[in-house]
Amino acid sequence: MVDHAASSLAEAPRQPELKRAIGPKLLLFFVVGDILGTGIYALTGDVAARIGGALWVPFLAAFVVALLTAFSYLELVGKYPGAGGAALFTHKAFGVQFLTFMVTFTVMSSGVTSAASAAKAFGDTYLRQFATLPLWLVALVFVAGLAVINFRGVGESVKANVVLTCIELSGLLIIIVAGALAIGQGKGDASRLVEVDTSSSGVLLSITAATSLAFFAMVGFEDSVNMAEETKDPVRIFPKAMLIGMGVAATVYVLVAVVSSMLVPAHELAAAKSGALLRVLQVGAPGFPLQLFGAIGLLAVINSALINMLMASRLLYGMANEGVLPSVFGTVHPSRRTPWVSILFTSAIAYVLVVSVDLSVLGGTTALLLLAVFTLVNVAVLVLRKDKVSHEHFRAPTWAPVLGIGLCGFLATPLSGRPGTQFVVAGALLGVGMLFWLVNYLVVGRVNFDPTHVDDSRDHPRGPMP
Repeated sequence: MVDHAASSLAEAPRQPELKRAIGPKLLLFFVVGDILGTGIYALTGDVAARIGGALWVPFLAAFVVALLTAFSYLELVGKYPGAGGAALFTHKAFGVQFLTFMVTFTVMSSGVTSAASAAKAFGDTYLRQFATLPLWLVALVFVAGLAVINFRGVGESVKANVVLTCIELSGLLIIIVAGALAIGQGKGDASRLVEVDTSSSGVLLSITAATSLAFFAMVGFEDSVNMAEETKDPVRIFPKAMLIGMGVAATVYVLVAVVSSMLVPAHELAAAKSGALLRVLQVGAPGFPLQLFGAIGLLAVINSALINMLMASRLLYGMANEGVLPSVFGTVHPSRRTPWVSILFTSAIAYVLVVSVDLSVLGGTTALLLLAVFTLVNVAVLVLRKDKVSHEHFRAPTWAPVLGIGLCGFLATPLSGRPGTQFVVAGALLGVGMLFWLVNYLVVGRVNFDPTHVDDSRDHPRGPMP
């Protein structure tokens, strides 16, 4: 089989390397910042509805599943320390053009559903601390606003991410500190921490169903692999930064979950839905200005949505440039130099999802799409063990990707208790991708898709973009 990726790289003019400006501290902030966001701010109530008082269990389980896949990413980024993601690793392992395309389109789709989740939380929860407006109008303004920023062109630096990370983290620390003080005053009920709601299913299914949704809160760690080419000594500092960053995020999540469960009964958290953390703050610190926390929540979900919409439109643009999608998606505005057709298309899909799909379904669909991708990444790391490199690199213990395959694969199936509506939404999105591939194949003929030319795995969310 001809390696089209290798041949196209050989023919391309050599470009200068990216500046290696990211040290251990900035990389650590990048990992933490990419994980924190919409998941915990918007889905705590929905997770409580599935698990009951033992709210901390699915967040801890989601961390364990994510950690297994992180080991695979660390081995792959150590072996291939250039910018790359799931599609590149899948292509190296299997060399199947259609599979590589579908992985890339799946990642793109996850960006759209994640942004739609953020838009839903924006309008239904945090904006309501300031004004109550119809969701269709809020969604229209929100998505249109993101599209305008996207159209103008945005290049966020890693240092700016430090500021946004501190803002997002401050909101969660407010919940933890206020909750701890309230519990110290005797307000909490520790017995709720071991309560599992089995009214609709058994204990195990309740846990796996809640974990399949809570996993949405852990996604984002994989973005950091795309910073490898700009990191000082990535082979040495990447494992430590990623593992510590994930540990910090998971610790914050578990503490938020423990405080929330002790202060507020599970049925109240479930009833509050995306406003669960606001309810916790009301109980834990009655005098705290909810508008301040609302403002923090708005920034958290806006940042998550913008990053994901930037990624989605650029992935669509990149695939059009590779000839695997209709060329119209590769259209660039002559003055702004941004992919305006791709921006309009992804924005339209996001708007339809916001006004027609429930928040928990959107978050669950994002997790479903990425769990399918992570399953392939865990397989790829084992397949690529035969590909030896001359330099030393991190090597994951074999049991980690093996367990990762089993757990990620299981959580991506209906057996985990995942609602069928998530498969319908995911199937519809991927069906659009398959249709595009088929139409383009019939019109253009055989195409050679090179993932090294396409931003992947929610790639380069803060890097240079057209």
